[in-house]
Amino acid sequence: MKEQIHPTYQKVVFLDTSSDFKFLTGSTLTSDETIEWEDGNSYPLIRVEISSASHPFYTGKQKADKAGGRVDRFKKKYNLG
Repeated sequence: MKEQIHPTYQKVVFLDTSSDFKFLTGSTLTSDETIEWEDGNSYPLIRVEISSASHPFYTGKQKADKAGGRVDRFKKKYNLG
């Protein structure tokens, strides 16, 4: 690999701000904000709005708004059926 063209890969903590879920992983993202992790070390903190802890697909709270096909929705809308 060429020197000084790749971003630095380091351990960072991602914080889901909607559920306060945190996880430690490797990333090239950086931040001025740091947090002390369970192992006693400080890592850069990256705040995210959604993660697997709060996304409706992973939590099972997603709505099934596509029940039935186009014809079923048309019949329901105009009471044809």
